[in-house]
Amino acid sequence: MRLEKCYFCSSTVYPGHGINFVRNDCKIFRFCRSKCHKSFKKKRNPRKVKWTKAFRKSSGKELTVDPALEFEKRRNVPVKYDRKLWKETVNAMKKVEEIKIRRQNQHIINRLKKGKELRKADDFREVEKNLSLIRAPGAPSRKMLEKKMVQVIKEEDDEEMEEI
Repeated sequence: MRLEKCYFCSSTVYPGHGINFVRNDCKIFRFCRSKCHKSFKKKRNPRKVKWTKAFRKSSGKELTVDPALEFEKRRNVPVKYDRKLWKETVNAMKKVEEIKIRRQNQHIINRLKKGKELRKADDFREVEKNLSLIRAPGAPSRKMLEKKMVQVIKEEDDEEMEEI
């Protein structure tokens, strides 16, 4: 979809709108509405008609150096890249993408970390509250299990010493 500029008032002409006037030398004039077309036919100067952008620029009411307009002028001009410069820009773009992804992942991790901690705390509270359901009445206590583990480790150490 190409958006054209009105020849008279410099506003945008959307596809299917406005009037095209083609002169004998094949110059195409696009107008956004009949008001602009009639003014053009009456040979009015857009810089002297108060409602046009040309008037606003010439009278100092609007920015004359607008970066958007500068970019628009260069829009249809192909950009030639130096091979060395092209590689540098590609590498820089890759680096920027990597940094973006890293930051996004870090943000997600930080956001999810809080919920993880809350769920873990809830789980611990739930276990402490219903410990009788988890531990069997005849099961050995924690201290007994630790003592048995210490004995097993000592026995393994003794066996290794005998082999040497």
